[in-house]
Amino acid sequence: MGILAFDIGGSAIKYGLWEADRLIGQCAVALPKSWKCMKQALDDVFKEFSKTYEITGIALSAPGLVNEKIGQIQGVSAVPYIHHFPIQQELEALFSVPVTMENDANCAALAEVWQGTAKDVEHCLFFVIGTGVGGSVIINRKLFKGQNLFGGEFGYMFLNDSASLSDLGSSVKAVRKYNQLTKKSIHGKELFELAEAGDPLAEEITGQFYRAVATGIYNLLVCFDPGLVVLGGGISANQSVVEQIKKQLNRVLLERSVTDMDYRIEACTFGNDANLVGAVYHHIESIKS
Repeated sequence: MGILAFDIGGSAIKYGLWEADRLIGQCAVALPKSWKCMKQALDDVFKEFSKTYEITGIALSAPGLVNEKIGQIQGVSAVPYIHHFPIQQELEALFSVPVTMENDANCAALAEVWQGTAKDVEHCLFFVIGTGVGGSVIINRKLFKGQNLFGGEFGYMFLNDSASLSDLGSSVKAVRKYNQLTKKSIHGKELFELAEAGDPLAEEITGQFYRAVATGIYNLLVCFDPGLVVLGGGISANQSVVEQIKKQLNRVLLERSVTDMDYRIEACTFGNDANLVGAVYHHIESIKS
Protein backbone atom coordinates (compact mmCIF):
# COMPACT_ATOMS: atom_id res chain seq x y z
CA MET A 1 0.00 0.00 0.00
CA GLY A 2 1.15 3.54 -0.58
CA ILE A 3 0.27 7.21 -1.01
CA LEU A 4 1.01 8.65 -4.43
CA ALA A 5 2.29 12.23 -4.22
CA PHE A 6 2.33 14.79 -7.03
CA ASP A 7 4.03 18.19 -7.01
CA ILE A 8 2.83 20.56 -9.72
CA GLY A 9 5.54 23.02 -10.72
CA GLY A 10 5.93 25.68 -13.39
CA SER A 11 7.76 23.38 -15.81
CA ALA A 12 7.16 19.82 -14.59
CA ILE A 13 5.13 17.54 -12.35
CA LYS A 14 7.26 15.62 -9.89
CA TYR A 15 5.91 12.46 -8.31
CA GLY A 16 6.81 9.67 -5.94
CA LEU A 17 5.20 6.94 -3.86
CA TRP A 18 5.26 6.96 -0.06
CA GLU A 19 5.54 3.31 0.93
CA ALA A 20 6.94 1.73 4.10
CA ASP A 21 7.80 5.14 5.56
CA ARG A 22 9.94 6.26 2.65
CA LEU A 23 9.58 7.99 -0.70
CA ILE A 24 10.35 5.79 -3.70
CA GLY A 25 10.10 5.98 -7.47
CA GLN A 26 10.69 9.71 -7.71
CA CYS A 27 10.48 11.00 -11.25
CA ALA A 28 8.91 13.83 -13.26
CA VAL A 29 6.99 14.56 -16.43
CA ALA A 30 6.97 17.78 -18.40
CA LEU A 31 4.14 20.15 -17.48
CA PRO A 32 1.15 19.40 -19.75
CA LYS A 33 -0.40 22.21 -21.78
CA SER A 34 -3.96 21.86 -20.46
CA TRP A 35 -5.96 20.45 -17.55
CA LYS A 36 -7.25 17.65 -19.77
CA CYS A 37 -3.69 16.65 -20.64
CA MET A 38 -2.61 16.95 -17.02
CA LYS A 39 -5.37 14.60 -15.86
CA GLN A 40 -4.21 12.09 -18.44
CA ALA A 41 -0.58 12.41 -17.30
CA LEU A 42 -1.53 11.97 -13.64
CA ASP A 43 -3.70 8.97 -14.48
CA ASP A 44 -0.86 7.38 -16.46
CA VAL A 45 1.42 7.62 -13.42
CA PHE A 46 -1.32 6.28 -11.14
CA LYS A 47 -1.93 3.27 -13.39
CA GLU A 48 1.78 2.50 -13.63
CA PHE A 49 2.26 2.45 -9.84
CA SER A 50 -0.98 0.52 -9.41
CA LYS A 51 0.55 -2.42 -11.25
CA THR A 52 2.78 -3.03 -8.23
CA TYR A 53 1.22 -1.21 -5.27
CA GLU A 54 -2.21 -0.67 -3.79
CA ILE A 55 -2.60 3.11 -3.76
CA THR A 56 -4.73 4.32 -0.85
CA GLY A 57 -4.64 8.06 -1.51
CA ILE A 58 -3.37 10.95 -3.60
CA ALA A 59 -1.38 13.80 -2.03
CA LEU A 60 -1.13 16.93 -4.17
CA SER A 61 1.31 19.82 -3.78
CA ALA A 62 0.32 22.80 -5.91
CA PRO A 63 1.07 26.48 -6.42
CA GLY A 64 -1.46 29.19 -5.55
CA LEU A 65 -3.91 29.66 -2.71
CA VAL A 66 -5.03 26.09 -2.06
CA ASN A 67 -8.46 26.10 -0.43
CA GLU A 68 -9.20 22.54 0.61
CA LYS A 69 -12.46 23.60 2.26
CA ILE A 70 -14.01 24.14 -1.16
CA GLY A 71 -11.68 21.83 -3.09
CA GLN A 72 -10.30 24.59 -5.30
CA ILE A 73 -7.01 26.39 -5.96
CA GLN A 74 -7.59 30.12 -5.80
CA GLY A 75 -5.30 33.03 -6.62
CA VAL A 76 -2.88 32.84 -9.55
CA SER A 77 0.24 30.84 -10.42
CA ALA A 78 2.46 29.80 -13.30
CA VAL A 79 -0.07 27.03 -14.07
CA PRO A 80 -3.27 29.03 -14.72
CA TYR A 81 -5.47 26.13 -15.81
CA ILE A 82 -5.54 24.50 -12.34
CA HIS A 83 -7.35 27.43 -10.72
CA HIS A 84 -10.97 28.24 -9.81
CA PHE A 85 -12.79 24.97 -10.43
CA PRO A 86 -13.47 21.87 -8.24
CA ILE A 87 -10.10 20.23 -8.93
CA GLN A 88 -10.14 18.05 -5.82
CA GLN A 89 -13.54 16.60 -6.69
CA GLU A 90 -12.44 15.87 -10.27
CA LEU A 91 -9.33 14.07 -9.09
CA GLU A 92 -11.25 11.97 -6.58
CA ALA A 93 -13.64 10.97 -9.37
CA LEU A 94 -10.65 10.10 -11.56
CA PHE A 95 -8.74 7.99 -9.02
CA SER A 96 -11.53 6.70 -6.74
CA VAL A 97 -9.34 7.24 -3.66
CA PRO A 98 -9.15 10.16 -1.20
CA VAL A 99 -7.33 13.21 -2.57
CA THR A 100 -5.79 15.93 -0.41
CA MET A 101 -4.00 19.07 -1.55
CA GLU A 102 -1.89 21.84 -0.07
CA ASN A 103 0.17 24.80 -1.25
CA ASP A 104 3.66 23.78 -2.39
CA ALA A 105 5.59 26.02 0.04
CA ASN A 106 3.35 24.82 2.88
CA CYS A 107 4.11 21.23 1.89
CA ALA A 108 7.85 21.90 2.01
CA ALA A 109 7.47 23.44 5.46
CA LEU A 110 5.41 20.48 6.70
CA ALA A 111 8.12 18.07 5.53
CA GLU A 112 10.65 19.93 7.67
CA VAL A 113 8.29 19.97 10.66
CA TRP A 114 7.54 16.26 10.29
CA GLN A 115 10.99 14.76 9.82
CA GLY A 116 13.40 17.55 8.91
CA THR A 117 15.19 20.61 10.23
CA ALA A 118 12.20 21.80 12.28
CA LYS A 119 11.19 18.46 13.79
CA ASP A 120 12.19 19.51 17.34
CA VAL A 121 10.77 23.05 17.48
CA GLU A 122 7.32 24.52 18.13
CA HIS A 123 7.54 27.58 15.89
CA CYS A 124 9.45 28.40 12.72
CA LEU A 125 9.36 30.28 9.46
CA PHE A 126 10.02 28.47 6.19
CA PHE A 127 11.57 30.83 3.66
CA VAL A 128 11.73 29.69 0.01
CA ILE A 129 14.01 31.51 -2.43
CA GLY A 130 13.74 30.87 -6.16
CA THR A 131 11.90 32.55 -9.03
CA GLY A 132 10.23 34.65 -6.34
CA VAL A 133 10.12 34.44 -2.56
CA GLY A 134 7.52 32.47 -0.65
CA GLY A 135 7.23 30.49 2.49
CA SER A 136 5.16 29.36 5.42
CA VAL A 137 4.47 30.28 9.02
CA ILE A 138 4.49 27.42 11.53
CA ILE A 139 3.00 28.12 14.97
CA ASN A 140 2.71 25.31 17.53
CA ARG A 141 3.80 22.91 14.76
CA LYS A 142 0.75 23.86 12.66
CA LEU A 143 0.44 25.93 9.50
CA PHE A 144 -0.81 29.47 10.01
CA LYS A 145 -2.55 30.32 6.74
CA GLY A 146 -4.42 33.48 7.71
CA GLN A 147 -7.93 34.67 6.97
CA ASN A 148 -7.41 34.75 3.19
CA LEU A 149 -4.75 32.02 2.84
CA PHE A 150 -1.98 34.61 2.39
CA GLY A 151 0.00 33.43 5.41
CA GLY A 152 3.55 32.86 4.21
CA GLU A 153 3.31 34.92 1.02
CA PHE A 154 6.46 36.77 2.06
CA GLY A 155 7.33 37.83 -1.49
CA TYR A 156 4.56 40.44 -1.49
CA MET A 157 6.43 42.37 1.25
CA PHE A 158 7.64 45.76 -0.03
CA LEU A 159 11.27 46.62 0.71
CA ASN A 160 11.12 50.11 -0.81
CA ASP A 161 8.67 52.32 -2.70
CA SER A 162 8.86 50.31 -5.91
CA ALA A 163 10.21 46.82 -5.22
CA SER A 164 8.95 43.79 -3.32
CA LEU A 165 10.94 41.05 -1.64
CA SER A 166 10.25 38.82 -4.65
CA ASP A 167 11.72 41.52 -6.91
CA LEU A 168 14.94 41.96 -4.95
CA GLY A 169 15.35 38.68 -3.05
CA SER A 170 14.98 36.24 -5.94
CA SER A 171 18.11 34.32 -6.89
CA VAL A 172 16.65 33.70 -10.35
CA LYS A 173 16.12 37.42 -10.93
CA ALA A 174 19.63 38.18 -9.66
CA VAL A 175 21.07 35.83 -12.30
CA ARG A 176 18.78 37.32 -14.95
CA LYS A 177 20.06 40.81 -14.10
CA TYR A 178 23.68 39.69 -14.45
CA ASN A 179 22.97 38.05 -17.81
CA GLN A 180 21.16 41.11 -19.12
CA LEU A 181 24.06 43.40 -18.21
CA THR A 182 26.80 41.10 -19.52
CA LYS A 183 24.96 39.43 -22.42
CA LYS A 184 25.98 36.07 -20.95
CA SER A 185 23.92 32.99 -20.06
CA ILE A 186 25.20 31.81 -16.69
CA HIS A 187 23.19 29.80 -14.16
CA GLY A 188 22.48 30.50 -10.50
CA LYS A 189 25.38 28.59 -8.97
CA GLU A 190 27.81 30.31 -11.33
CA LEU A 191 26.74 33.79 -10.21
CA PHE A 192 27.70 33.09 -6.61
CA GLU A 193 30.94 31.40 -7.69
CA LEU A 194 31.85 34.47 -9.76
CA ALA A 195 31.17 36.70 -6.77
CA GLU A 196 33.44 34.58 -4.57
CA ALA A 197 36.12 34.78 -7.27
CA GLY A 198 36.00 38.58 -7.20
CA ASP A 199 33.90 39.46 -10.26
CA PRO A 200 32.87 43.07 -9.46
CA LEU A 201 29.42 42.93 -11.08
CA ALA A 202 28.64 39.53 -9.53
CA GLU A 203 29.72 40.88 -6.15
CA GLU A 204 27.44 43.89 -6.52
CA ILE A 205 24.40 41.88 -7.60
CA THR A 206 24.81 39.15 -5.00
CA GLY A 207 25.41 41.82 -2.36
CA GLN A 208 22.05 43.41 -3.25
CA PHE A 209 20.46 39.95 -3.15
CA TYR A 210 21.87 39.15 0.31
CA ARG A 211 20.77 42.50 1.66
CA ALA A 212 17.22 42.05 0.36
CA VAL A 213 16.88 38.52 1.75
CA ALA A 214 18.33 39.60 5.10
CA THR A 215 15.95 42.56 5.30
CA GLY A 216 12.97 40.33 4.54
CA ILE A 217 13.99 37.81 7.19
CA TYR A 218 14.63 40.65 9.67
CA ASN A 219 11.09 41.96 9.14
CA LEU A 220 9.71 38.48 9.81
CA LEU A 221 11.90 37.86 12.84
CA VAL A 222 10.71 41.01 14.62
CA CYS A 223 7.09 40.19 13.74
CA PHE A 224 7.01 36.49 14.68
CA ASP A 225 10.16 35.85 16.77
CA PRO A 226 10.08 32.15 15.77
CA GLY A 227 13.54 31.11 16.93
CA LEU A 228 14.18 29.16 13.70
CA VAL A 229 14.14 30.16 10.03
CA VAL A 230 14.44 27.27 7.56
CA LEU A 231 15.76 28.18 4.11
CA GLY A 232 14.42 26.35 1.08
CA GLY A 233 14.88 26.60 -2.65
CA GLY A 234 17.90 25.72 -4.73
CA ILE A 235 20.28 28.09 -2.96
CA SER A 236 19.74 26.35 0.38
CA ALA A 237 22.09 23.61 -0.84
CA ASN A 238 24.92 26.17 -1.11
CA GLN A 239 26.33 26.54 2.41
CA SER A 240 28.37 29.56 1.39
CA VAL A 241 25.22 31.40 0.35
CA VAL A 242 23.49 30.45 3.60
CA GLU A 243 26.44 31.82 5.58
CA GLN A 244 26.39 35.09 3.63
CA ILE A 245 22.68 35.51 4.38
CA LYS A 246 23.39 34.94 8.08
CA LYS A 247 26.24 37.48 8.00
CA GLN A 248 24.10 40.13 6.33
CA LEU A 249 21.18 39.47 8.69
CA ASN A 250 23.42 39.96 11.73
CA ARG A 251 24.48 43.29 10.24
CA VAL A 252 20.86 44.38 9.76
CA LEU A 253 19.98 43.40 13.32
CA LEU A 254 22.90 45.45 14.66
CA GLU A 255 21.94 48.43 12.51
CA ARG A 256 18.42 48.34 13.95
CA SER A 257 19.72 47.78 17.51
CA VAL A 258 17.95 44.43 17.80
CA THR A 259 20.65 42.85 19.93
CA ASP A 260 18.62 40.40 22.04
CA MET A 261 17.22 38.28 19.21
CA ASP A 262 18.01 34.58 19.67
CA TYR A 263 17.49 32.78 16.37
CA ARG A 264 18.86 30.14 14.02
CA ILE A 265 18.90 29.97 10.22
CA GLU A 266 19.26 26.46 8.81
CA ALA A 267 19.00 24.92 5.35
CA CYS A 268 16.12 22.53 4.71
CA THR A 269 16.65 18.77 4.96
CA PHE A 270 14.60 17.36 2.10
CA GLY A 271 15.69 19.51 -0.84
CA ASN A 272 13.90 18.60 -4.05
CA ASP A 273 11.73 15.99 -2.33
CA ALA A 274 10.34 18.42 0.29
CA ASN A 275 7.06 19.19 -1.51
CA LEU A 276 6.29 15.51 -2.05
CA VAL A 277 7.12 14.49 1.52
CA GLY A 278 5.12 17.39 2.97
CA ALA A 279 2.13 16.57 0.76
CA VAL A 280 2.21 13.03 2.14
CA TYR A 281 2.32 14.29 5.73
CA HIS A 282 -0.60 16.62 5.05
CA HIS A 283 -2.52 13.70 3.54
CA ILE A 284 -1.86 11.45 6.55
CA GLU A 285 -2.92 14.13 9.02
CA SER A 286 -6.02 15.05 6.98
CA ILE A 287 -7.19 11.45 6.76
CA LYS A 288 -6.74 11.07 10.54
CA SER A 289 -9.09 13.99 11.20
